[in-house]
Amino acid sequence: MRSVMTIEATHPVRLGFMPESQAVADPERPGLRRAGPRAAAPYGDDRVEFHTVPAVDLLHQDPGDLQLHGAGSDEHGAGFDTVDLTGLDALQSVCARVLDAGWIADEDGARVRAALDGAVLPSAHGPDLQVVHIAEEGLIMRTVGPNGLSLVGPRSVGMNGHGQAVSIHVDQDVFGTPLVQIMDGRAPSLFVHDSPDGSCTDASMLLVNLWIPLRQIVQPLVLADGRSIDRRADQLRYGLPTGSFLDRGEDQEINDIYSLLHDDGQRWYFRSEMDHRSAWMFNTLSTPHGAGVLPGEDVAERYYLQLEAAEAAVAAGDAAALEVALSSGPVESARESSGPVESARESSTPVLRDALESMASLLDEARADPGRIAGPAGPGWSRAAGSARQRVVRTSLEMRLVVTVAP
Repeated sequence: MRSVMTIEATHPVRLGFMPESQAVADPERPGLRRAGPRAAAPYGDDRVEFHTVPAVDLLHQDPGDLQLHGAGSDEHGAGFDTVDLTGLDALQSVCARVLDAGWIADEDGARVRAALDGAVLPSAHGPDLQVVHIAEEGLIMRTVGPNGLSLVGPRSVGMNGHGQAVSIHVDQDVFGTPLVQIMDGRAPSLFVHDSPDGSCTDASMLLVNLWIPLRQIVQPLVLADGRSIDRRADQLRYGLPTGSFLDRGEDQEINDIYSLLHDDGQRWYFRSEMDHRSAWMFNTLSTPHGAGVLPGEDVAERYYLQLEAAEAAVAAGDAAALEVALSSGPVESARESSGPVESARESSTPVLRDALESMASLLDEARADPGRIAGPAGPGWSRAAGSARQRVVRTSLEMRLVVTVAP
């Protein structure tokens, strides 16, 4: 008999970090460290050290103090917040179209920018924020399957074809390239930031990332409470080459960002279910973040691949090939009381548990009568299987803005 599930607020989430072995003295900033020349970029999984950390699901437990910026002029906030996008009808329309198409076109990007230009965005825990500038570069769409399953090619194509950030990082060093060139060295005093070698809390502007989830129940964006980060000890400057995805001059091709070492004192947060009605807004200059792997994503990945192979057999009307596809990978029913699905149900988020059950039930249905599924019932079953697979694909838009507190 299936046990009654309780909703847990904290989950063990797998995150990638820079290994301590890659940290070296920073010759340009005495007393600080940087990532060595052989360190991995945030978007590759080689030479990354993975840790499973307790992360709070803000969908089920909200501490109420996770503001983008502190309440007082001399305080730092957590460095992130969610903002409400439901009032932007044009933005909602283009997000729905992009999700359906699986691709963001140039005209979609223009519509996103137009919808946000000058917009006032209500935040969950702090004051409303007004968009005063939208960066010309940086609007991209990311797509990734469960457990980090790659669903994009080896190289991005403009705004499309971007995978997830495998390891935790901070997107921009306020003292580094390209801000030092773009703003003639004035960025540290113009933007709120908390950095290993400096800090500013009383500026009126924030440089932020707006992360809009089109669909997200796996590979959630996981963010650190900046107040829990020992920036001098654990934040390492890293030179990220941008030639493969940004069109910049030679003096700005290496982007100065930060990678992060793991420490047990760091506090991590995510939301287990999001869509484009709300978005994360976080401090580009200060907030460590990256994609996390939830319990049960390994099962979701196996089910995804098994359903994909089964759909191909059904499309060919090949019952024998369907049976082969169904015999590979996990074979337990969603109704079994033990095994990977039950284990995932116990430790993962409610929405991912439900997605796993739906996928397993479709596999059960096909195993029960492969001839029928490969024949007359094939179209309906394939549509349901495709929808179940897409449910465990994380798709998101991200862009960079300058915001101020709305008047």
